[in-house]
Amino acid sequence: MNLDGVPLNLDVTLCCGQVFRWDKKRDWWYGVVGGKAIKVRQVNAELDFANADMKFVENYFALDDDLQKISCAVGRDEHIRKALQELWGLRIIRQDPWECLISYICATYKNIPAIKHMLMHLSRRFGEKTILDDMELFTFPTPEKLANASTKDLLECGLGYRAKYVQETSKRIFESDFELESLRQVSYMRAKKQLCNFAGVGLKVADCVLLFSLGKTEAFPVDRWVERVILNHYATKLPRELAQKLARRKGLSNADYTKLNVFGREYFGEYAGYAQEYLYHYERVKTQTCSDA
Repeated sequence: MNLDGVPLNLDVTLCCGQVFRWDKKRDWWYGVVGGKAIKVRQVNAELDFANADMKFVENYFALDDDLQKISCAVGRDEHIRKALQELWGLRIIRQDPWECLISYICATYKNIPAIKHMLMHLSRRFGEKTILDDMELFTFPTPEKLANASTKDLLECGLGYRAKYVQETSKRIFESDFELESLRQVSYMRAKKQLCNFAGVGLKVADCVLLFSLGKTEAFPVDRWVERVILNHYATKLPRELAQKLARRKGLSNADYTKLNVFGREYFGEYAGYAQEYLYHYERVKTQTCSDA
């Protein structure tokens, strides 16, 4: 597939902390999406893939998002423009909402290697095995599988206190047959409120699910990296009292999270989620590698 002027940096897109079940072997990235094992690689302006069709690849990697338009919309200051230049071609992947929801419930207070470890064990124990080339891969567990899993089995996957949240949310979705996809059709705030009704879903988890799987590009997740970016580069745009309080404290209250979230959405606009991911990953790569985050 010739990208024909469509900017994409596949390595950055799959390594920037938005998705957790892709692994690179030699030149190829291997993953399981929608119950199917696929592989993909980028060689300059060519995107090669197997076990998937072009329509799927274009949608999954959001190749129809106009990055130039997005860059113009969010590039309001020197710092974000540096991030855009450094990471140009990073795209917000359109993940499966169910897998994204459970992934980010598991991600709470964990770094990326630990999240990958938990999700790998969940998939090995409760998913279905599939083979692509010499790679043994696993589908993501269905709501039914996780709803019927014992707490002991979930704990053995390394979930810790998250096990009860995964179990409760899986049961609720399975028993009510709730369609996460339906949240695409409602406003950002209404969708966020509904997600926060699920066990283990706070403001940040909800924002991640909305951004990375439900098309809400105005979502602006705030974690320690994004808080650091705001304090280091945007503090003068915050109320002085808030900036001073955040500089003294570690951790965000819900009220302070909301204030930073509102700042991000109002400052960067309808593509605030893209700004967030560029700023987030730019902050990380300046200090450590992807595997260490």
